[in-house]
Amino acid sequence: MSDIRHSLLRRDALSAAKEVLYHLDIYFSSQLQSAPLPIVDKGSVELLEEFVFQRLNSLQELQLLEIMCSYFQEQSKDSVRQIIFSSLFSPQGNKGDDSRMSLLGKLVSMAVAVCRVPVLECAASWLQRTPVVYCVRLARALVDDYCCLVPGSVQTLKQIFSASPRFCCQFITSVTALYDLSSDDLIPPLDLLEMIVSWIFEDPRLILITFLNTPIAANLPIGFLELTPLIGLIRWCVKAPLAYKRKKPCLANGHVSHTVAKASGPGADRDSQLLYSKLHLSVLQVLTALQLHLTEKNLYGRLGLLLFDHMVPLVEDISRLADELNPLHASQEIELALDRLAQALQVAMTSGALLCTRDDLRTLCSRLPHNNLLQLVISGPVQQSPHAALPPGFYPHIHTPPLAYGAVPAHPAAHPALPTHPGHTFISGVTFPFRPIR
Repeated sequence: MSDIRHSLLRRDALSAAKEVLYHLDIYFSSQLQSAPLPIVDKGSVELLEEFVFQRLNSLQELQLLEIMCSYFQEQSKDSVRQIIFSSLFSPQGNKGDDSRMSLLGKLVSMAVAVCRVPVLECAASWLQRTPVVYCVRLARALVDDYCCLVPGSVQTLKQIFSASPRFCCQFITSVTALYDLSSDDLIPPLDLLEMIVSWIFEDPRLILITFLNTPIAANLPIGFLELTPLIGLIRWCVKAPLAYKRKKPCLANGHVSHTVAKASGPGADRDSQLLYSKLHLSVLQVLTALQLHLTEKNLYGRLGLLLFDHMVPLVEDISRLADELNPLHASQEIELALDRLAQALQVAMTSGALLCTRDDLRTLCSRLPHNNLLQLVISGPVQQSPHAALPPGFYPHIHTPPLAYGAVPAHPAAHPALPTHPGHTFISGVTFPFRPIR
């Protein structure tokens, strides 16, 4: 490596950066012939940090990005592309990571603009194996480029849906990790929301791509993106009514600017809420299809794509927001948020996506305001079906009445002519009409 470094020092900055890329291609192509998983050694990382991430001016950086796009496009071996991409952009936990992440954001943004699918596929793999703190930085860079800086540029990002669905799935997962609606600054921009809803509504299976095409490990690593964006999307749908009710317009010199008023006024908020309603329907449809996929992978009852630990902060956020908002002025928003939570919990438990007991739910939801639908969900069936032939996920029609309802007990003998109502099996994959309760 020392000989290579001395040679690179005699070159100009752009030529040296190109030479490092060429050297890595030869090095890893040779390694892949003898080892399926080549090691990115310290020497290679040091060359990258010295000659690629530190020495370039803006023009040279743009030229290097074009070179990289062309290289990944023309490299025919996916394994070589992936290891080169990883060696370039895997965080090292040092001061070079800022330059590394900056260049990565610009490269992926360029790949979106010129539709370089190999770069997007490499970025999708990178998002899957990189700590979430870096994934949200890439997501923010793309959102800034295509949803904030230039009006209308979101259409360019929107078009990659058919080119690289895998990247779109990972992008949605990272975006929902970034925008968690915990503050006004972390509410997704309207253009971004509209694009994601259009993607998912067109093909709800998009958000299952990573799960369906990834070998499932026994223990998923902590601090990385989830296998699906489901929990993030559920968080969006459930918290949106309350987060938008809480949202205050930004003031400039004590007045709301025309631009801000247009972007965050009543009309924009109505548009947003319609989009969240549409998104909620799509998420429920995906959850209904999960039972079949989990069964096919022999994971039904063994792998919860929605962890109970994820539900705890969501319920805490709803409780806090409901307390912050005046119940007299936000009763409809609170009711809608709780209705969506109840629907998501019920369908997720029925499909096997959420593994928990009704007792767990009762304890968790005890701090929330009263909601009829949520009471029905957390009460659950009073008995399991005696019919062993029924598929997993079957719930009888009988439910315990919500506590403190003061329900009058039924007297079957008083109405002998009335037939009993049969229970219904839950059939996964069947779409159903949905109208949000307002």
